[in-house]
Amino acid sequence: YMENASIIRRDLSNFGLTVYGGENAPYVWIKVPESMNSWTFFDHLLLKANVVGTPGSGFGAAGEGYFRLSAFNSRSNVRLAMDRIGEIS
Repeated sequence: YMENASIIRRDLSNFGLTVYGGENAPYVWIKVPESMNSWTFFDHLLLKANVVGTPGSGFGAAGEGYFRLSAFNSRSNVRLAMDRIGEIS
């Protein structure tokens, strides 16, 4: 899963997103674009890329403005998710 996290982190960074984590845990946090809150970003990824993650606000007020993706999936699904996010970035 850590290699999946590395792929997610690298690709999201290459798409111009600010990312945290994914180095010592299988979760990658994304700073959502300024024009969105964490739930708006959830809807954006779901509707445009068919990718699901966790809005940061689900972790409390301090999580607002962030979004979490998990690396707990198959390599092929991780690559597919990154391809889909890349298409909308």
